[in-house]
Amino acid sequence: MEDSLVQALHTQVLWAAFGLAAVFGAIAQRTHFCTMGAVSDIVLIGDWTRMRMWVMAMGVAIVGFNTMVALGWVDASKSLYGGPRVLWLSALIGGAMFGFGMVLASGCGSKTLVRLGGGNLKSLVVFIVLGLTAFATLKGITAVARVATVDAVAVTLPAGQDLPSLLAAAGGFAPTMAAAALGLALGGALIGWAVSRPEGRSADVLLAGLGIGAVIVAVWWVSGHFGHLAEDPATLEEAFLATNSRRMESLSFVAPVAYALDWLMFFSDTSKLLTIGIVAVAGVVAGSAAVALLSRNFRVEGFRDAADTGRHLAGAAMMGVGGVTALGCTIGQGLSGVSTLSLGSFIAVAAIIGGAVAALRWQAWRIDRATS
Repeated sequence: MEDSLVQALHTQVLWAAFGLAAVFGAIAQRTHFCTMGAVSDIVLIGDWTRMRMWVMAMGVAIVGFNTMVALGWVDASKSLYGGPRVLWLSALIGGAMFGFGMVLASGCGSKTLVRLGGGNLKSLVVFIVLGLTAFATLKGITAVARVATVDAVAVTLPAGQDLPSLLAAAGGFAPTMAAAALGLALGGALIGWAVSRPEGRSADVLLAGLGIGAVIVAVWWVSGHFGHLAEDPATLEEAFLATNSRRMESLSFVAPVAYALDWLMFFSDTSKLLTIGIVAVAGVVAGSAAVALLSRNFRVEGFRDAADTGRHLAGAAMMGVGGVTALGCTIGQGLSGVSTLSLGSFIAVAAIIGGAVAALRWQAWRIDRATS
């Protein structure tokens, strides 16, 4: 493929990622899709409606991704989540830190971008702090600590850590058959649970669950199939266009926020190129802003007081450090990672939920103590 054609394809990949992220932002703004909100609804009022959104999106993403694996369109081992090395301690500690932080910051990375599109100035502060601390954990002082501590504790498997690869290695099955069977079984079970009660069949739940799950699958296709080069003419090596990890990617909103800030701060540096993650950050804000403006729900909101500011700063920092350590957030691990059926992703998601529940219980305890 000629260089001009590669550049044209690179541009198409970026526009596709931006458009899909805008759809994500629009749906999330319209339906109030939020993992932190889903967990808090359960803990505080016993309402599982928004959790059904997230679980349905997860099920759709699992079915879609593994169908593509079965068709030979993508390969789970070529994602960030499918390698043989399971960083279980990083997933546990980073996930718990991220989950606790997202409660303090009033939402995860994706919700921060959605709220920013709706005019929330608190989210702008969270966005900046999350991005700075995430970058430090990717390449700075906390990165050194991460690599020397939790990342040093891992289990290396004989095959990739995605469940289809493990099943194929254990039972002598073809990996594509294992992906098809597990994807349909596990993803179908999650979708079935989500719609098993009337609230799971409401318009908002169906729009969020089916729509956001489909967006995750579509971004996997754009990165792992449409933007995949078996041989890059510049390097003569396999390449996935416009990715920061140089592997196929879907949506995630911790490291990409760091890369977005880096691109903005060093815009004149021609070595800083747009990637799927960077344009996805902009796309979510744009999609959310469009819906907020059209529905007249755009509201400028600031911090209430110093305590509110402090909680959001602490939460943003915990999300930045924890999200990079866990290799993703409620979207990066909770949807994109889980869609590959990665062991590390399941560990990270469990830790994120556990951290969020702990933070909600802690906040309730503080309120009870203050009023008693």
